[in-house]
Amino acid sequence: MIRILGIDPGLRCTGWGVIALDGGRLQHIANGAIQPKPTLDDASRLQSIFDGLCEVINLHQPDQAAIEQIFVAKSAGSALRLGMARGVGILACGVNQLGVGEISARAVKKAVAGTGTADKKQIQDMVTRLLAVTAQNADAADALAIAIAASNEAGTAASVGVELFQGQVGKVQTTGGLSAAIAAALARDDASNGGKT
Repeated sequence: MIRILGIDPGLRCTGWGVIALDGGRLQHIANGAIQPKPTLDDASRLQSIFDGLCEVINLHQPDQAAIEQIFVAKSAGSALRLGMARGVGILACGVNQLGVGEISARAVKKAVAGTGTADKKQIQDMVTRLLAVTAQNADAADALAIAIAASNEAGTAASVGVELFQGQVGKVQTTGGLSAAIAAALARDDASNGGKT
């Protein structure tokens, strides 16, 4: 069994999620969000994010971590501020001797929803279905999605082929690892809904 920490960085809210991948089974461990007080200056917010992530790492003992790659934001200022939060996330992992990988937003969407153009609601819905849990907020759901995708990126699972057609989940095209975990989670969800998706 391997535990993976996903981090969705942000100065206002940094989402985190821990999952376990055990053979063909995805398991939710914990999720949450670190939300520094809006009145704090940037240095204090970054300290809060660092302390919060260190606490999560020490409490849940992940084997590896993943953080979303930097992307071009609407403005240079936004990109710099996002970069600061991201850097603190990477630092928290480094200080705790936890390897951290980077994964693109598109790769996260493709791994979790089967398409790199999935919207936030599709991602949140799939995270809920796959892990049978409702995340604390949208940032925590994104962090769980990053962890799910990272389990595939890290080579702990095979590529996944889940296709979404008008809200309907298509067949999983590959077997083993993450794809088997997704297939099992979706089958469990379908069974609990009487076969209705």
